[in-house]
Amino acid sequence: MTTESVATTARAFFDACETGRGWSECSAFCRPDATFAAQAEPLAEMTTLAEYTEWMKDMFTPLPDASYSVRSFAFDPERNNVCVYAVFTGSHTGDGGPVPPTGRSTRTDYVYVMELDDGRISHLTKIWNAGWALRELGWGE
Repeated sequence: MTTESVATTARAFFDACETGRGWSECSAFCRPDATFAAQAEPLAEMTTLAEYTEWMKDMFTPLPDASYSVRSFAFDPERNNVCVYAVFTGSHTGDGGPVPPTGRSTRTDYVYVMELDDGRISHLTKIWNAGWALRELGWGE
């Protein structure tokens, strides 16, 4: 597996996930049994990458203008993982979410650590301060 092919896979997955395309498109870049972990309240119970990509897809209902900006992208060949630091933005103007549309916005930092096996993502850890983002959206205290 070349550095270029690992980077291409990780970038393609990241874009598919962060634009709400769900597991139907993200799965092309992942092992079918890919796992997921996060120490963030809304995601803590999720264990599969399929669940997480569908959750991201569902976020585009309450946050129809959601987008992201990559700030850093790094491949660690010794550990065979890719780290992406990005900023997610969105405004709660659509139906859905835990409360009626608030019109409030978030600009939240997060990191993905994607572990690869045989050129496909086998595990993703998301590092994110969910509480901050939810408060900005008016979804929490």
